[in-house]
Amino acid sequence: MNDKINTLKKWILESNHIVFFGGAGVSTESGLKDFRSKDGLYFEKYDYPPEEILSHHFFMENTEDFYKFYKDKLNTTGFKPNITHLVLAKLEKMGKLSSVITQNIDGFHQDAGSKNVLELHGSIKRNYCMKCKRFFDEDYVFSSKGVPKCPCGGIIKPDVVLYEEGLDEEVMQKTIQEIRKADLFIIAGTSLAVYPAASFIRYYNGKRMVLINRDETPYDAMCDLVIHDSLGKIFKEIEKEIQ
Repeated sequence: MNDKINTLKKWILESNHIVFFGGAGVSTESGLKDFRSKDGLYFEKYDYPPEEILSHHFFMENTEDFYKFYKDKLNTTGFKPNITHLVLAKLEKMGKLSSVITQNIDGFHQDAGSKNVLELHGSIKRNYCMKCKRFFDEDYVFSSKGVPKCPCGGIIKPDVVLYEEGLDEEVMQKTIQEIRKADLFIIAGTSLAVYPAASFIRYYNGKRMVLINRDETPYDAMCDLVIHDSLGKIFKEIEKEIQ
């Protein structure tokens, strides 16, 4: 394992256009639950499956039940970025990392100091009135009683991509451009089970693709370096190298 981490550190030092593609596993070490692991949200018991609760039609038809789940399970306001977020921000400041592409909606990368973050699934930090389009922060939504509403009377919707909704076209195009330009592509904390996010890896043309994940994925064989270990442990080692 140490040999693999040393290889990763060497590749990072030799690269100047690193792109990091992260999933839920990047934030679990901040204390958040992921979705698909055996103790994730999708294996908890609710009146409706989480995939249905987090769908567009459910939000529109059962807004109150949507917000009960959303406020209970997706409120990250009491949590903070972890070592992975902080080291990525440091690598960007050094001119090594060009962008972070994330499937997460917690906004931790920006909280840690990263500037060029492409949020494939939106962010809980942005919420908008469906009537007048005014924006509200997460505190307004999570501190509200029941369904959060705008002073104009409109219902507020989180600026996150729900099931049945398409990804933002501009974000998708920027994501593809970044991956194509990368000289080191690091995929971390994701099972690569969500489409179309998983399909983005085919746009990488470089020679060094790294996959860091606790469990095996269907894409392990495609990568030049695969590490099955804790992201926190790995990024603590990387931090030592760049101090």
